[in-house]
Amino acid sequence: MLTKLEALEKKHEELGRLIGDPQILADPPTYRSHAKAYAELEEIVSVYKEYRRTLKEIEDAREMIRVGGDGDSSMLEMARDELASLEKGRDDQEARLKHLLIPKDPNDEKSVILEVRAGTGGEEAALFAAEIFRMYTRYAERRGWKVEVMDMSRADGGGLKEVIAAIEGRGAYSRLKYESGVHRVQRVPVTESAGRIHTSAVTVAVLPEAADVEVKIDEKDIRTDRFCSSGPGGQSVNTTYSAVRLTHIPTGTVVSCQDEKSQHKNLAKAMRVLRSRLYEVERQKQENERAATRRGMVGSGDRSEKIRTYNFPQGRVSDHRIKLTIHQLPAFLEGEMDEMLDALTTHYQAEKLKEEIQV
Repeated sequence: MLTKLEALEKKHEELGRLIGDPQILADPPTYRSHAKAYAELEEIVSVYKEYRRTLKEIEDAREMIRVGGDGDSSMLEMARDELASLEKGRDDQEARLKHLLIPKDPNDEKSVILEVRAGTGGEEAALFAAEIFRMYTRYAERRGWKVEVMDMSRADGGGLKEVIAAIEGRGAYSRLKYESGVHRVQRVPVTESAGRIHTSAVTVAVLPEAADVEVKIDEKDIRTDRFCSSGPGGQSVNTTYSAVRLTHIPTGTVVSCQDEKSQHKNLAKAMRVLRSRLYEVERQKQENERAATRRGMVGSGDRSEKIRTYNFPQGRVSDHRIKLTIHQLPAFLEGEMDEMLDALTTHYQAEKLKEEIQV
């Protein structure tokens, strides 16, 4: 950690020299870039300098205790009290430095596009998909976030084949970004007469919502199809061509939206989803490139990864990535997810810190 901090301090000093260089001052874009980088390092370098001063003071206090305070018992007692205070300050500074070393995710403050789809398990998977979506909706309500359904496909048995929704609220991505993956349910379906436990699965994807300036989409690269909305079993919702399907030709990405009766509103919603999916593709590409030069990649959110099991007979929910089991399944499904989400955040932050220190 100290080696990393020393390198950051040198970088900070070099940036300070550069932003005072007349040639850099004459180049506004370069100056802004260097000034921004300098400001971002200001806090951690300041804490590191304070930490070094504390280490020196601890060394001085220990030396005074070693020599016996020149025979003055009151001085010796003061030195011991001072040492205890300094060591606590050192521990606090170390914890703060570790936190500051964790790279900030630029997407953390963003809203998200949530996609929930029924996987293996037929009707039971569709019913569980509806419960999982309700769980995230209840969690969003607890946080004061707004949930807007972009597209929904219902199953005949009352469940959901697929639902895509925007969850709007500051920090939504930071809380939900580790939810992407396969969620498995173990329980006795209502249709099971023999009382046997079945295993079904639902896939969840959490994408940071992309702003217009982050993803440039050329209109000629999009094919737009309009069709009539339909409900479960082909039941007609309306007879106008209000539903919209967008196909991004270069990537083959397809987005459909039929939740609104207005074609214009469906088109706007479909564009939000398309933009976020394309942003996620680019983000994953960059992550993979970085992973090639570092030790693995954490928090990838690969959808093929089985991340969690909801076991109804035992009333528990277990996350396989962090080996955490919570025996409060009903409350968890009502949106009381913070214990799990806090543990996931702590785990992945620790992993990222290890990578930063090793680089």
